[in-house]
Amino acid sequence: MNKEGIEGPLEKLKAVRGEVVEYQLQVGDRTIGLNRLVGKGLEIRFLDQISCRNCAAPSRKSYGGGYCYPCFKKLAQCDLCVMSPDRCHYAQGTCREPDWGDEFCMQPHLVYLANSSGAKVGLTRLGYEIGRWMDQGATQALPILKTPTRHIAGLTEVALAQHLTDRTDWRALVSRDAPLVDLTQLREKLRNQVRDLPVEAVWLEDASEEQFRYPVASYSPTLERLRLDDDGLIHGALLGIKGQYLIFDTGVFNVRQHTSYLVSARGLERPPTPPELKSNDQMELFS
Repeated sequence: MNKEGIEGPLEKLKAVRGEVVEYQLQVGDRTIGLNRLVGKGLEIRFLDQISCRNCAAPSRKSYGGGYCYPCFKKLAQCDLCVMSPDRCHYAQGTCREPDWGDEFCMQPHLVYLANSSGAKVGLTRLGYEIGRWMDQGATQALPILKTPTRHIAGLTEVALAQHLTDRTDWRALVSRDAPLVDLTQLREKLRNQVRDLPVEAVWLEDASEEQFRYPVASYSPTLERLRLDDDGLIHGALLGIKGQYLIFDTGVFNVRQHTSYLVSARGLERPPTPPELKSNDQMELFS
């Protein structure tokens, strides 16, 4: 670590479940504990370089969450069907990487209800649900169906989405606490409404609701989306962390959208006072 903080490619936020979700900002192989910086300051500076997370080649843009364009076009994990599992074409023999498909897609999945900006339906691979819900900033979550593959989960989600959104409103997520929703009651309502589910999708009768709390002291007075491409420097008072968002007094920063950006980052004992940052504000909170 140098005197300016830590440097390396930015990764998505690491989250660990606790009474309050514990977050770390990962930069290369080093991390900054974020919960201790809430109410203090954080600086992330773009070093004008993006490196593909697959091949490490320099790239002018980040495609599909941290890939160069050739890898984005080549890798199965960047295919459209990853975002829209109902479009899976594995059975047609046209998967870009069948071995990857076996490991990632041809595995049991859960379809769930979650409350982040409001009630929504989603899906995730079985065993990865807790991380998925924290990534989305969900305050409540309930698994409702189990499927044998990602494709079947995608078809199930599409059927349920005719009655309930499958989207998160990021503006609502980072601007307020979501009102509580009776997810069990909502599950029963969907069970009575939806009749065209795949036969392989099995309703879960005994699943328990999970709840999460996030380190948010207050919400930002502005919903300006902070981008490293535009600003080069993201800094200010850190008001909270929720999902993959850092909530500053100056706006909100989606960390996941900046995966593979080469940055330097440091915590500050006090929020920076524009336009100059005082060097004695630096806080040694690196692990």
